[in-house]
Amino acid sequence: MRQARQIVAAITLLLAVPAFGAEGIVVTCVGDIMLAGSATPTLARTGYDYPFAKTARELRRGDIAIGNLEAPLTERGDEYRDKTYRFRAEPAAAAALKRAGFSVLTLANNHIMDYGDVGLRNTLATLARHGIAHTGAGSSLADARREAVVMARGKRVAFLAYSLTFPAEFYAGAKRAGTAPGYAPHVREDIRRAKAKADYVVVSFHWGEERTEFPKQYQIETARLAIDAGADAIIGHHPHVLQGIEFYRGKPILYSLGNFAFGSRSTAADRSVMALLTLTDDGCAVELIPLNVLHGETRFQPTILTGKKGMEVMERLNRLSEPFGTVISGSGGRFTARVSGNDQRIAAR
Repeated sequence: MRQARQIVAAITLLLAVPAFGAEGIVVTCVGDIMLAGSATPTLARTGYDYPFAKTARELRRGDIAIGNLEAPLTERGDEYRDKTYRFRAEPAAAAALKRAGFSVLTLANNHIMDYGDVGLRNTLATLARHGIAHTGAGSSLADARREAVVMARGKRVAFLAYSLTFPAEFYAGAKRAGTAPGYAPHVREDIRRAKAKADYVVVSFHWGEERTEFPKQYQIETARLAIDAGADAIIGHHPHVLQGIEFYRGKPILYSLGNFAFGSRSTAADRSVMALLTLTDDGCAVELIPLNVLHGETRFQPTILTGKKGMEVMERLNRLSEPFGTVISGSGGRFTARVSGNDQRIAAR
């Protein structure tokens, strides 16, 4: 009888231990962050902690949090006027990003060079002062392609980021500041280099077409190329809306996470997800938390959705992921993505 009670107690103790991150490194991923634009008057009044007030607890819950910083943090620089939208945010935003839990920010996108070399240099210096790692842009092509390596649970996670968006003038050169272009030879070489230094490699791509729910063929081919080269997970952004999830060779590809804290009044960018990637030697598990990012309802403050509204986001993501043979299931505001039993994944054409 005593032995039976001990066994029951042991089982109870095991069930009480949370499964979240118990056996791996949890990387919390969000989409585009742009703390300027239409949000400027609101942020001037509320401060930069405001956009993260309802998500910071979740961002800090994992081991590493990463997002795409889609505006330089600068008060200086020459504005690039040969495109419709140009953004910059106050350097003070960096402290709020750090407090929210961000440990890595990707800079490979079509706005980080909106205020030229000076704007980028100020951004890099500001992030360094606040202890936020970065990848995807730098003072030269070599700097832009350099991985950011973060230690977590005694292991090293390398992050790489690439832009496949215009203007091409924002791409770095041998002696020119800019973003890392997602050219196949660069991607292969960089991933293999990072893999030799780290236990895991996570790759971010800024790609696709805005407001388009299905990835372009080049996104599919590039993502699979990156995994073939050794990447453990792929995260994407730029379309501002959700795109589907694929598991290729057992590794997740999240084609677009949509917006996160983004200074836009767009009605198309209404829902998003926070993705929690658990990296282990056996693979990468994906947990999803649905978000409301519609300005008219959130006022630039992403909000976690539960109940019926959360389920509606997952239904949308299921529809977008079905062609890849991926199914999302769960309840209570937390969902997991996995390969479905009836795998009909798309073949690269």
